[in-house]
Amino acid sequence: MCSACISSALREISFALKSSAIMTNKKPTLVEQYQILVIIWASLLVSQVLFVVMLFVIKPDLFRFEFTQSPLAPSWPMILAFAVAALTCFFLSFSFKKRFIERAAAEQKPELMQNGMIMALALCEASSLIGLCLAFAFDYQYFFFWLAVGILGILLHYPKQDDLLAAGYKK
Repeated sequence: MCSACISSALREISFALKSSAIMTNKKPTLVEQYQILVIIWASLLVSQVLFVVMLFVIKPDLFRFEFTQSPLAPSWPMILAFAVAALTCFFLSFSFKKRFIERAAAEQKPELMQNGMIMALALCEASSLIGLCLAFAFDYQYFFFWLAVGILGILLHYPKQDDLLAAGYKK
């Protein structure tokens, strides 16, 4: 691309940002807040795919799927501790999100929905990161189970418009 094209594109982006609700300190509408929630959700879902790609590039041997050893090998207490931590993060994510949704509806603050969504998605991503730690540190063949738990959690946390509407309008 020529430098004039890049410069023109940057000016257009700059103008769009300055005229947006974020740059003018205008409170975003419920539609904009919902779009923000969906973007956050989608970006964290894509990050899960990037984890798999990163692992494939760095440790391709783990993708041979030779299930000769037990799922609890190399050290069953360590694997069990990681499993408890990952599943605790998974289940806590639903509890945190529910509390934030209830609080957002009670206080009529739709912004709290975003906080709850980020907290829930981060906890689900922690489950995936535990699987990555096991894969990198211990060449754990069953890492994909923890990635599946994280991906499932993120999929289940897709933002609902009804929750946002309940937080934005008194009924």
